[in-house]
Amino acid sequence: MADSVFTLRWAILGAGYISGKFVSDIILDPKTRGVTDVVHKLVAVGSRDAAKGKEFLAKITGKDDHPAKIYGSYEEVVKDPNVDAVYIGVPHPGHYDLTTLCLTNGKHVLCEKPFTVNAKEAEALIQLAKEKNLFLMEAMWTRFLPVADYISDLVKGGTLGDIRVLHADLSGDFDIQNLPLTHRILDPKLGGGALLDLGPYPLVWAIIAMYEHPANNKQHPSAISAAMLKTPLTGVDAHTSFTLNFDQLNAQAVLTCGITISSPNPALVIRLRKGNIIVDAPIYRPNVVKVQYLAKEGSDEVVKEETKTFKNGADEQHGGSGWHWQADEVARCIRDGKIQSDKWGWDKTLLEMKIFDEVRKQGQLVFPEGVEKLV
Repeated sequence: MADSVFTLRWAILGAGYISGKFVSDIILDPKTRGVTDVVHKLVAVGSRDAAKGKEFLAKITGKDDHPAKIYGSYEEVVKDPNVDAVYIGVPHPGHYDLTTLCLTNGKHVLCEKPFTVNAKEAEALIQLAKEKNLFLMEAMWTRFLPVADYISDLVKGGTLGDIRVLHADLSGDFDIQNLPLTHRILDPKLGGGALLDLGPYPLVWAIIAMYEHPANNKQHPSAISAAMLKTPLTGVDAHTSFTLNFDQLNAQAVLTCGITISSPNPALVIRLRKGNIIVDAPIYRPNVVKVQYLAKEGSDEVVKEETKTFKNGADEQHGGSGWHWQADEVARCIRDGKIQSDKWGWDKTLLEMKIFDEVRKQGQLVFPEGVEKLV
């Protein structure tokens, strides 16, 4: 039990689906997930449509009289002195401008993935956070789930031997033939397509298992190979595959994402010299992890198999959907005077964005002018 409880006062920018998931989780009592040192308080919601913001707050909290303030502009939110940190849940082409707005006005920021549209934008925001001495993190919520730590420990613990290959996919049938062309997944003006929307999830597992591996020494992939299949509807990528070589580990990650078909099951397979880690879909919040132990190094004979189940990515019964673990990290970092997270630091976000830049370059995916604020 902590001697004192740190309260972080949150504002939300954007009243859409993903913001709703985040708010639903942070308003839960942290004690229900065994957290006693930090607590979250929702104090403001910003939406371009104040009526929509009010409807959002009532729906998510179940209270017509919730005390959080509703603002009809993002600028009003960041001027509120009662706001400590801002969660940004708008489509990714808006991330750079809104994060800049928040940091410039002295607010800590948790910004949805993908952090930005390209690496130059990410670099500029990190530099601004340094200058302002403010906390800044990409909302890579999967990394903060207890299941992610469980899989990370399996890979790095040595019992399963050296890692060699990782296969990960996140895909979904968005029924794109019947979607409006202005839908976020199809619209180039919203940075649409599979890569930026879904690609962070297969990539996060490569970062966890390979980039974070102690033997990798924080080395970036030595080679990136990518291919895209674009939809004729709008020209965004419908299916993308990219392969990363990590020479320090003699290992390779094969990553895929798509918007016209669902993920296979299992959707994440990590192959090591002495065993395999097999993870059922969805990989953004795994619920079933199977560990296979091999008869000898390199063998295909499984001598033992263990299955561990999780509830919404946690190893115990907890309320919420899994978004609160990252919020707890933000609160602890701000409490401790940190401006970046040790678990999901700026180096990992920059790596992610640089990989996506290269994948888009190889796939010749170019967004309309204005989507990328820095080029």
